[in-house]
Amino acid sequence: MFNWFKKTSEKDKLQARYRKLLGEAHKLSQVNRSQGDAKYAEAEAVLQQLKTLEQAS
Repeated sequence: MFNWFKKTSEKDKLQARYRKLLGEAHKLSQVNRSQGDAKYAEAEAVLQQLKTLEQAS
């Protein structure tokens, strides 16, 4: 109920973006493999950002 006022952390934002990109990559890979691979590469870049953020903490 009070989650409206809760600020999301950078880690939560990156995790949500990573999951979204992986889903898009899966859908695109069924239609156009090169676009799916590009989305997967974007997801891997977000994962690297997430790992560096966790190491800095």
